Amino acid sequence: MEKIKVAIIGSAGYTGGELLRILIYHPAVDIVFANSASNAGKKVYDVHNDLFGDTELGFSSDFHSDIDVLFLCVGHGDARKFLEANPIGSSVKIIDLSQDYRLKANVSYQGKDFVYGLPELNKSSIEKAQYIANPGCFATNIQLALLPLASKGVLPNEIHVNATTGSTGAGQKPGATTHFSWRNNNLSAYKSFEHQHLQEISESLEQLQTGFLTSSEKTLLERAAEKIHFVPQRGDFARGIFSAIYVESDLSEGEAYELYESFYATAPFTWVSKSNIDLKQVVNTNKAIIHLEKHGNQLLILTAIDNLLKGASGQAVQNMNLLFGLDERTGLNLKSVGF
Repeated sequence: MEKIKVAIIGSAGYTGGELLRILIYHPAVDIVFANSASNAGKKVYDVHNDLFGDTELGFSSDFHSDIDVLFLCVGHGDARKFLEANPIGSSVKIIDLSQDYRLKANVSYQGKDFVYGLPELNKSSIEKAQYIANPGCFATNIQLALLPLASKGVLPNEIHVNATTGSTGAGQKPGATTHFSWRNNNLSAYKSFEHQHLQEISESLEQLQTGFLTSSEKTLLERAAEKIHFVPQRGDFARGIFSAIYVESDLSEGEAYELYESFYATAPFTWVSKSNIDLKQVVNTNKAIIHLEKHGNQLLILTAIDNLLKGASGQAVQNMNLLFGLDERTGLNLKSVGF
């Protein structure tokens, strides 16, 4: 078959690097250019040193739309600016890894809407779409924990979430809270009860459980925070997200497992485990693993993903596979780190 012509904007960063690692070995892909104005002329392996010996691809400052699909791996706000400054050919598919087109109020581009790219929720819509808004990493993790309950309309009014992410979730640009000396052997909370991913989480839950979001004059973030009490934490590890979520539920543990296993029966990367889970099971993979426990009237939901793969670039490739009629797993049979 003719290969899919791919271009990546922002290919020197963490998510761009992960895309390159996946796509240089994807059997159906030809990387036409990897754009990075600040690294133009360098080899990809000059920045992503682990790719030495894997590719001779170089970074380019050029842009053209003689491609099939464009990945935008740029900062929040910059994807919209890029598309406004660089009109894209009408046949080109776009997968945006920023938050610029995730919310329903901001989905329109060139007369078409971006589809929210969580395959476990919107697979049929993704397959027919042209533009995809890739979900956030925390949002992916937390939605996968809650979607089965929403599908049955049994989400309660209070959802408690404690989730810890690795340092790569903050992006490649150095900062006070990503510095090794600060992050190592340390743990902290940030954006408690007001993390921006609450907005996309709540819209997806509302999609399955009408009435989950109460209507009022409050902002979407404020309405989401009324229902989802989310405390994000910075962990002293590089990659991965581990969430502990609990809700009041009338379901027995057995009924909960039956619901989750049924909901994810056709999802190739989301797995429900009856054994306790840990982060190393998913790091370096596109998998999400969920574990359930019932304690009195509380249902505990543990969820683990790799923030750079299932939470970003791996899911972006999964969406590309769906856009082009490929098996979702193509190019994504990745090995976890056992030790």
